[in-house]
Amino acid sequence: MTQLQKYTWLIDTIRRAGKISHRDLSDKWERCKDLSDCKPLHRATFNRWRDSIFSQFGIIISCQRVGGYLYYIENPEDIDENELKKWMLDSFAVGNLIGENLSLKDRILVDQIPSGRDHLTTILEAMKDNMVINMVYRAFSYSRSYEIPVEPYCVKLFENRWYLLGHNLSHDTIRLYGLDRIESVKISDRRYKLPKGFNAASFFSSYFGIVIDDSIKPERIVVRANKDHTPYLKSLPLHHSQRLIEDTGTYADFELTLPPTYDFIMKLLHSGPMIEVLSPDSLRRSMKGWITDMYELYNKE
Repeated sequence: MTQLQKYTWLIDTIRRAGKISHRDLSDKWERCKDLSDCKPLHRATFNRWRDSIFSQFGIIISCQRVGGYLYYIENPEDIDENELKKWMLDSFAVGNLIGENLSLKDRILVDQIPSGRDHLTTILEAMKDNMVINMVYRAFSYSRSYEIPVEPYCVKLFENRWYLLGHNLSHDTIRLYGLDRIESVKISDRRYKLPKGFNAASFFSSYFGIVIDDSIKPERIVVRANKDHTPYLKSLPLHHSQRLIEDTGTYADFELTLPPTYDFIMKLLHSGPMIEVLSPDSLRRSMKGWITDMYELYNKE
């Protein structure tokens, strides 16, 4: 078990408890046989972990002395408002939970992420030091691979695939690359400067998914979900701009503002008849075209 896993176990355990004593923490730790080897969490070790968690994550574990010595997260907003930190801690927490229940390994199913671990470490190392990478890449639509120098700007996980957004130095363009299509990657000895004001979240904020097309402009989109699908859209919005217009109990209308790119259209088609595009007319026609092509494909018999 790595130190990072220990830290995330401690953070997650305190978060879920709200407030907890050292004795209860030690008992929980000791019961995690696969993680603790049935050993208690000594106070000195606990205090070292607290200090490391603050220095590495900026998370403050404080002690309430009134009414008993209870430990709690003093700044939970620092986790909840930081998407990467929250995702990382949640991911490690789930990993720890599965680690505690390895006896159930045949009853816990997960999806594989193609090539994420193969090249992600090298790319993140290059991003950290602002170093150009040389990668051999083969797009699905190409018959052969080619080598390109790229300034790595950011990485994004979408639909169980990792993508790299970077500046292609050969063509002087900003492009996206699927990590599962990278055959090899090496860090060069050339440094680069990240464009002033570049923000990864802002770059993708207008879009759904990873298809970036400047020719498709954001517009107001209204979709109608049937009563069975409405709870799903409420609990997991299609886009951060999603807003509920009306919920009749039979259906619900939602408004979104984004470019209707290929990724977004595929997401709508994925929902089948449970979602109907009400506007704009151009998107309705596009959806009708895709649905017509599908109907003709399956109506050949």
